[in-house]
Amino acid sequence: MDAVLSNLDVFVRGFTTTVTLTLAAVVGALVLGTVIAAMRVSPVPPLRWAGATYVQLVRNTPLTVVFFLVVFGLPEVDITLSFFVSAVLALSLYTAAFVAEAVRSGVSSVATGQAEASRAVGMTFGQTLRLVVLPQAFANIVPPLASVFIALLKNTSIASAFFVFEGVQSMNQLINANGDAVLAILAAAAVAYLGLALLASALFGLLERAVTVSR
Repeated sequence: MDAVLSNLDVFVRGFTTTVTLTLAAVVGALVLGTVIAAMRVSPVPPLRWAGATYVQLVRNTPLTVVFFLVVFGLPEVDITLSFFVSAVLALSLYTAAFVAEAVRSGVSSVATGQAEASRAVGMTFGQTLRLVVLPQAFANIVPPLASVFIALLKNTSIASAFFVFEGVQSMNQLINANGDAVLAILAAAAVAYLGLALLASALFGLLERAVTVSR
């Protein structure tokens, strides 16, 4: 473990980037996924079709391909982003499809009578969705969202192949410099990812209990 302890700053820097990348992508995926879910339950057929197409297309596309399209495709149309921002965008676009399906399932779990009652008092579809349906939907989907975002945490490792110095990249750097301590470095990286995943799971568990108590 000497190779790990003597280079702890490299690990910390890499996994700090991993956490930052995850949090930024969580925000992006949550916002975009909610918009797509709203499109999927919209009374406007073209919006429903567009939302369903996005979900089916992205969910069946490998994340690596999404990274390639963002990192190398956007510069072809004169959109230049840093590698970190490109990674956030790729992860957000990909994860949003899974968030959208989770949110849509939450919307479906809300009693239709509540939406009908809100429209009966003059609320628009947007107001009904924003003020009545979505707050209840999110309360019902904390566990599936936790699974989606923990998967996102692990998916950040792909960013290492696209010039982002995160956890896996720091691990690779240490392995290249300390070829005799490969197992120790791999074990340290695995423990770091496990710790982050367990922390995320615990936080979502607290959120779920808080939501349950507030009902």
